[in-house]
Amino acid sequence: MESFLTLQGEGAYTGKNAFFLRLAGCDVGCVWCDVKESWTVGEEQHKSYDWIREKLKTEAKGNIVVVTGGEPCIYDLNKLTTVIKEEGKRTHIETSGAYEITGDWDWVTLSPKKFKEPVASSYQKCDELKVVVFHPSDIAWAQKHAEKIKNKESVRLLLQPEWSKKEKMTPLIIDFIYDNPEWGLSLQTHKYIGIE
Repeated sequence: MESFLTLQGEGAYTGKNAFFLRLAGCDVGCVWCDVKESWTVGEEQHKSYDWIREKLKTEAKGNIVVVTGGEPCIYDLNKLTTVIKEEGKRTHIETSGAYEITGDWDWVTLSPKKFKEPVASSYQKCDELKVVVFHPSDIAWAQKHAEKIKNKESVRLLLQPEWSKKEKMTPLIIDFIYDNPEWGLSLQTHKYIGIE
């Protein structure tokens, strides 16, 4: 759908130079999705691996490439991660976990959605569980997902207020983290500073 150089705005790598590859196509259908134009795939959006290599060579100035969507795991991502690694970059993915995660990833952000549950293997592949909090009940829902992770000590647990509800949800999240220090706060810093 698009590619761009930015600073990672969310999660454990917030503030890091990152080149985003946003893949078109999604059937998860989050009502609060801020990139609904990524849900459909047009013929003009099909790109070659050579095109991707050229983008990585000319525009990816750091070593992190974030593959996101839409829902990127609707595709077989093995070849894509091979191409990214051949260009000497780290492979990061942001996924709802609704589909099997394919490819060779250096960092997996699992962001489960109520609209389509993650497949069981997603919980064992993630490095970061990032749950968007749209309603107060989402905090308890996030804890249920954390319980499905076997190696919790090595996985970052993050709660992120949904942008339009941040004034109401952020204080609730902070209070929860005070009582549950294994969790951390993720904010959409790119929106606060006005970058993509």
